[in-house]
Amino acid sequence: MDKTVELGNRIKKLEAIIADLVFSDRYVFQRNLQLLDGRNIQVAKGTGTKIGTEATQKLGFYGATPIIRPVAPTDTATIISTLQALGLTQ
Repeated sequence: MDKTVELGNRIKKLEAIIADLVFSDRYVFQRNLQLLDGRNIQVAKGTGTKIGTEATQKLGFYGATPIIRPVAPTDTATIISTLQALGLTQ
């Protein structure tokens, strides 16, 4: 294949990748996301930011197995067990 044609094809592929990054309304990660030490997650101050937008999406902290959103606890024991299940206390 002519090197000019090959280079043109490579440029078209790169342009498509860049367009997906620049013009997309979201990024979908197929790998783990790792933040280096000393880095922060900053969010806007307007309407706020949600993590887990549906009750059936699972979330866990500090290595705990992710769970769906717990029901509203009605007593101290339930509050403690819910926090433990989320990994927020021992």
